[in-house]
Amino acid sequence: MDVQLNDIALFVEVAKRKNFSHAAEALNIPAATLSRRVTELERRVGMQLLTRTTRRIELTEAGALYFERCRHIIEEARVAHEQLHDMAAQPKGRLRISLTASLAQLVLPLVMREFTEQYPDIECEFDVSGRPVDPISNPFDLVLRFGQQPDSSLISRQIMVMSHQLYASHDYLARHGEPLTPIDLSHHDCLRFPSGEGGSFWMLHSGERVVRVQVFGRLIANNMGMLARLAARGMGVVPLPVFHTMEKAIERIGLVRVLPDWHLTPMPLFALLPSRAIPAKTRAFLDFIQPRLNERR
Repeated sequence: MDVQLNDIALFVEVAKRKNFSHAAEALNIPAATLSRRVTELERRVGMQLLTRTTRRIELTEAGALYFERCRHIIEEARVAHEQLHDMAAQPKGRLRISLTASLAQLVLPLVMREFTEQYPDIECEFDVSGRPVDPISNPFDLVLRFGQQPDSSLISRQIMVMSHQLYASHDYLARHGEPLTPIDLSHHDCLRFPSGEGGSFWMLHSGERVVRVQVFGRLIANNMGMLARLAARGMGVVPLPVFHTMEKAIERIGLVRVLPDWHLTPMPLFALLPSRAIPAKTRAFLDFIQPRLNERR
């Protein structure tokens, strides 16, 4: 069977995106050329791999099997080629990263200047929608998410376990008093993430002690950066992640620790990767941010 690896790579890109135009744009070749090459691949393997319609394409049963087997081969070949190239060069290329808006606002401004100075040949493209990532059509080199992730074909690697501590502004504490025990939080305005329960519950830890407190508040948002800014304006008590550079930013906006002997249940941060073979540009980013997130004052 006279099948070229390049043609398989073209098919994998089309199958990932389920759109010839989008795949052609990513590959920087004409869509007509891409369609002809994939049709020729189908002729050579002797089976239809794609079902084409005017709006999108779908994988046939044979195409789905072929894609599942071939995408790992293409990824391994691509990484092997890149690693050979990177033996004599700095990591380079476009690095596509998906992360939540909260994580982006809290982390990226604190570390990206140094990263871009250290790796001038890496172009970072960030997606901060936080939407679920489809493992098959995943367009990202790296996905960063808090908490345990659903089982998928993506490779999961824990970056850190991030502790969350409580903060409020001087103005808020002057007006409402400072909570002295975890139970006191039930009488304060607590700035919270959305919760599917009837109310929100915070699990607070101090050594071996654990206290579950139901908290209330008039302001709820799914963006930690927004909650931090609201707390800085005296709107309530907020849990914020704790790492070295973040502590400096918290101090700059005028927040102080509340219940300093207590912290919320630590939350793991995971890197989700499309393959165990990590390209040099992705490895450079992970190796750069991991020690900075794990720094402690």
